[in-house]
Amino acid sequence: MPNVEQMMKRQQMLADFGEFALGSESLDAVLAEACRLVGEALGTGRAKILEIQEDQRCLLVRAGVGWDFGIVGLLRLPLDEHSSETFAISEGKPVITRDIRKEERFDVPAFMRNAGVVALANVPIFVPGKKPYGLLQVDATEPRDFGHADTEFLRTYATILGPVIDRLHKVDVLRVTEERFRLVVENARDYGIFLTDSEDRITDWYPGAEAVYGWTAGEAIGQPASIIFTPEDRRHRADEKELEEARREGSAPDIRWHRRKDGARVFIEGMTTSLRDADGSLRGFLKIGQDVTERRKSDEALRDSEVRFRAVASLVPVLLWRSDAGGTHNSANQPWLDYTGQSLEQSQSSGWLDAIHPDDQAITREAFRTGHAERKLVEVQLRIRARDGLYRWFLVRQTPITDARGQLVKWFGAAMDIDELRNAQARQEVLVRELQHRSRNLLGVVTALAQRTVGQGAPLESFTTRLQALSRAQSLLSQSGSDMVEVGALVDAELAAHAGSTPTRITIAGPKVRLTSQQVQNFALALHELTTNAVKYGALRSDTGRLSVTWERLRGDEGKDRLALSWIESGVDVQPETVTRHGYGRELIERALTYALQARTEYRLGADGVRCRIEMPLA
Repeated sequence: MPNVEQMMKRQQMLADFGEFALGSESLDAVLAEACRLVGEALGTGRAKILEIQEDQRCLLVRAGVGWDFGIVGLLRLPLDEHSSETFAISEGKPVITRDIRKEERFDVPAFMRNAGVVALANVPIFVPGKKPYGLLQVDATEPRDFGHADTEFLRTYATILGPVIDRLHKVDVLRVTEERFRLVVENARDYGIFLTDSEDRITDWYPGAEAVYGWTAGEAIGQPASIIFTPEDRRHRADEKELEEARREGSAPDIRWHRRKDGARVFIEGMTTSLRDADGSLRGFLKIGQDVTERRKSDEALRDSEVRFRAVASLVPVLLWRSDAGGTHNSANQPWLDYTGQSLEQSQSSGWLDAIHPDDQAITREAFRTGHAERKLVEVQLRIRARDGLYRWFLVRQTPITDARGQLVKWFGAAMDIDELRNAQARQEVLVRELQHRSRNLLGVVTALAQRTVGQGAPLESFTTRLQALSRAQSLLSQSGSDMVEVGALVDAELAAHAGSTPTRITIAGPKVRLTSQQVQNFALALHELTTNAVKYGALRSDTGRLSVTWERLRGDEGKDRLALSWIESGVDVQPETVTRHGYGRELIERALTYALQARTEYRLGADGVRCRIEMPLA
């Protein structure tokens, strides 16, 4: 049993430890001092504290005195069932080994044998709540009988040590928490963070609040938090309503325009949270708000831009839409909805493709897929269905829109109606082909005229008048705006060119019948030959002659329409020498028309003039 001096020494050690622990906030320093003092008090000169690790599988030599380098803070011992340390912790009792060479109950770690430890005593350390922290262990290098007074002293020491360890753990956690909080509030410069008391007067004003609102801590502390509210919000008691909601609900949103020290406005998105003690009494309020002024202005500008876009998009006679960066349609203008009959929801995503002609959908998908993959302009001509079910041709273009950094943000597309243009182009192609065909035919006719007139010694004048007849026919084709001319117009033009002064002796009658450009040229030449012969030799040569030109539409044997034209001259004094004359005109009528127009012709020179009938199929 220790003597009075030893007991006094131990009491002094406990007092010294308590004084040291009260003045230190370093757990490592307190544990090291605890080991030093207990080693001195028990006269071993060697002690250690073993800390249970979080995985509950091993003990760390957290502190110690009298040990070689590489042990304290580094060595870990497994918590196995055969160790005295495990037994002491699980049973909550001290373990004494007077001589480890005779110890048969527990395994002794090799590092302790190597260090010359012969005897040991350990007691478990518990923190408040009876939660095991680890062990306090003293070690002797010679056999020693640790008595009851020794173990009770160690138990007392461990009982004092547990709450000290717990306090320092909490101090460490609090210190880390406070440091993190300090780092957050000092670096979150776009967050206005401050605290108020229960009367909503500012008690803590952090750097972020100064950056957002403009007041320094010295200027803000002690002021009511309502200084950051706009005058109109204060008139409407928005500040009071916000506090009341936070008191009642625990928190209240704070999303509105606020006032800076310089009078400028700043838009805040934040929250006011009530702070309460454990008993529920109100201590004050925590106010955190992010400065989103620029984002708010951008959002408002974007909304204004959206309004302007929709206004313009609804006015222009073009189908417009927008897609996101991935190419998914998310907006269409009113003309698109009006034309297609789709709703806004139907036009979104891939629904707009339903309005595309089935034959054009594959090429449309491919054009858009390629454009999206290469981020380039999409251009394609396709047919879009109107609400009445009819399709019209559109020129579709879609262009990528990028932001200031060159990142793709959306696509903008437009579809312009080109149906009339497409039809005009188609008509133009037909006209060009017709012109080429007509030119070839005309050249063929001119070549034949040249061979039959100039080539056979006829006067040049005959060739010229025949070309003029062709010219009149071509002029009528051009004036009609199509490839067809009425029979009456051909007859009138030819007679007007040669017999303009004798209209009373000419009878012209017949229904509206039109000939194609392929028929007009040869038919006009036949009329020319009949007219010139009448002027030179027949009914139009003298005042006694009469001419009747009539035509009718007949239904042929095969059910197809035919033209039958009769050319009848009368009152003509026919000269015998002209009866047997077979010139170019008669050859054209009897042979060329039969070949070129599949016509049936009859040409007869009677006692008082020419009788000619031309019957030919109509196109």
